[in-house]
Amino acid sequence: MSDSLSERDKRYIWHPYTSLSAPAPVPIVKGRGAYLIDEGDNFYLDAISSWWVTIHGHAHPYIAERLYRQALELEQVIFANFTHRPAVELAEYLVAILPLEVSKVFYSDNGSTATEVAIKMALQYWWNQKESAGLKRTKILAFHHGYHGDTFGAMSISGRSVFTEAFNDKLFDVIFIDTPEAATISQIRSIVEEHAEEIAAFIYEPLLQGSGGMRMYEPGMLNELLLLCQQHDIICIADEVMTGFGRTGKLFASSYMTAIPDIICLSKGLTGGTMALGVTACNAKIESAFISEEKMKTFFHGHSFTANPLACTAALASIDLLLQQDCLDRIDWISASNKEFVKKLEGRAGIKNARSLGTIAAFELSEGKDGYLNTAGKKLAELLMQQGIFIRPLGNTVYIMPPYCIREEELEGLQHAILAAYSA
Repeated sequence: MSDSLSERDKRYIWHPYTSLSAPAPVPIVKGRGAYLIDEGDNFYLDAISSWWVTIHGHAHPYIAERLYRQALELEQVIFANFTHRPAVELAEYLVAILPLEVSKVFYSDNGSTATEVAIKMALQYWWNQKESAGLKRTKILAFHHGYHGDTFGAMSISGRSVFTEAFNDKLFDVIFIDTPEAATISQIRSIVEEHAEEIAAFIYEPLLQGSGGMRMYEPGMLNELLLLCQQHDIICIADEVMTGFGRTGKLFASSYMTAIPDIICLSKGLTGGTMALGVTACNAKIESAFISEEKMKTFFHGHSFTANPLACTAALASIDLLLQQDCLDRIDWISASNKEFVKKLEGRAGIKNARSLGTIAAFELSEGKDGYLNTAGKKLAELLMQQGIFIRPLGNTVYIMPPYCIREEELEGLQHAILAAYSA
């Protein structure tokens, strides 16, 4: 008998965020809607949208059909000398829906790169003005507990954690502040004002710090901080890699504030989870520093698959689906259901800090010390997996983030399974 897919995988493949001594992975052979299906024809409800990307569910026929038609026409072309219809139409689409006065759209390949591009844009914005005070603006302002990716620039601007521990001495210095609340805003204001002349940019995950533990904070305080940064001409970068495309209840989390960013980073739900694609969109202020006959003021960044036609096509199809009224209604329904779910979680033994924001609900397990290395969440994940439900807790932080296509009985079943694990 031949080896199973899991055994063949275990022999050669190294998985992300996974110990090499971990058990063999589950062999998934297909997906349908909110479900993943393994080679034994077992169904698993994908309660976290496969790492927050598959917003419309798996194997969506509309996206698949669009990809098929595009693959027959043009699958790839160098983007330094040429352009193509999917890239142009996607840029036009994003200009129309983003909470930012978009002047230019820069394509990359994932969330880490999208934030890397944003930081490079912001730093070079000031470098290109080196004749003036530009050279003084070399620092980045960021939040403790933030997460912006795993490349070195993205790690540098992320909060120091288990994700960065082995590399901390190689990361550039960043001015870190707490997320703003009434108790901290005065101290934050003092830090910003003290360092304003050396801060090039402020990067933030609006309203929700994802990998940092699904930490949620209020739009009013963030708006106040953004206005402060703008008063001091600090470039504001919204990392909406996770929060974009309906996750927080609105199309983009930045729409909860009146102060709009100068740069916005997108990935994950951008293509409905179908293809790897990143976007860094900026306003005219940022663009203006790169309009020059001086070659050294060019933005020297790119990669072989920039604006891949298939990826751009998947994004166009996903946004088509997202903007349909039925999808927007489902986002509202999931958001309302999460609020009721959180109420039911409150007061249950072993659970603390239940909260929700849009289509995301989260809570901590009381067992052990808070953090990514806490194994309490793993126990719950194993229990739910036996019931055909897949979650992937962040240590003792448990969250659900289902695809928008989830049916009422499926969401209720997911919530009931979690509630049943803890006494009222």
